[in-house]
Amino acid sequence: MLDFDTAQAQLAQRAIFPVRTETAPLHALNGRILATDVRATLDLPPADNSAMDGYAIRMAEVSAGTTLPIQQRCFAGQNPEPLKPGHAIRLFTGSLVPSGADAIVMQEDTQEDGDQVTFHRSVPAGNFIRVQGEDMARGQAVLRQGTLLEAAQIAVLAAQGLAHAPVFPRLSIGILTTGDELVIPGEPLRAASIYDSNAPMLASLCTQLGTEQPIVRRAPDDVAAIEQALQDLNARCDLVLSVGGASVGEKDLVKPALQALGGTLDLWRVRMKPGKPVALAELNGRPLVCLPGNPVSSFVVFVLLVSPLIRGLQGRHTVFPAVRHGILGGATPRGGEREEFLRVQDTTHDGQHELVPYPQQSSGAISSLSWAHGLARIPAGQHVKPGADVAWYAFQDWLK
Repeated sequence: MLDFDTAQAQLAQRAIFPVRTETAPLHALNGRILATDVRATLDLPPADNSAMDGYAIRMAEVSAGTTLPIQQRCFAGQNPEPLKPGHAIRLFTGSLVPSGADAIVMQEDTQEDGDQVTFHRSVPAGNFIRVQGEDMARGQAVLRQGTLLEAAQIAVLAAQGLAHAPVFPRLSIGILTTGDELVIPGEPLRAASIYDSNAPMLASLCTQLGTEQPIVRRAPDDVAAIEQALQDLNARCDLVLSVGGASVGEKDLVKPALQALGGTLDLWRVRMKPGKPVALAELNGRPLVCLPGNPVSSFVVFVLLVSPLIRGLQGRHTVFPAVRHGILGGATPRGGEREEFLRVQDTTHDGQHELVPYPQQSSGAISSLSWAHGLARIPAGQHVKPGADVAWYAFQDWLK
């Protein structure tokens, strides 16, 4: 069997960096991937300004008990006069710092009486002054190519006055589920049939990662039908995910269909549980990943093996999110020949993150997916006891 880490790395390495770019407006940037570095064209702040409501002073002129006349009241958006010696200027948050001033005393440390202000304490030079360019300096790289754009990054672009940004096109993904037993949700369930939960689940996982809405095809256990579906999806999509039908059974027909189309397929048995059967194929220069037919196994393989490939194809500079650590709770997992990925909830007790496994770890327990916060990794051949520190893959990290 192929080692899990090797399989994960080999799938990620199959990603081809995107070459096409497009421009999108600010309101349409959420979830997109930045296609170029962005450098500041403006200093932020553009000039020294006050971080507080208070008074601009010369630091050397003020100590506890000092009273000074108020020269001017200056609001944000107004230009202050130069500060006269022995005076103070009333400022508000965001007001420009007048020339001649070297500190701000916040209003809570003062007492105003008419046109005079008394200070209750001295302050150091630079107190509560936001210095020009301290946040972003002209010429500085403020965002890097491959960055996932969310609210915080869009704020940076807007602060630089950018109404648009260059991004990579959204990834197009095709999903093929195969099997005579599958029924589309909403249709009457036939005898000996099951509803296809893989297609909507995988489509949702893809869009959660910022792809286009996937194109979904279903095919019966027929080589010609599978071949036609694969050909159609491959022609229209950057990546195709097929579910089931790629193992060694009599009705595992994806491999002959791919071969008929001139594609290549490398069937893996990955040392992981759930999710042993995985295949990486190539058709017309585009990748195709064959996932296990079991929905839980398909979900786990997508999170751990497919999501890094998708991030790479999107042009992201972070392909592998952080792997967290927590304390394992609950029953002691068996140490088998495969890496085991337990569905767990993350709970916190006294600042300690405890990972509680779902009671039923069967690969048929679909309900465990909506319950879990992530997957705790149990190394192959190890008998891990409750209270042990284990690595875990949080869905909130690996599915964005």
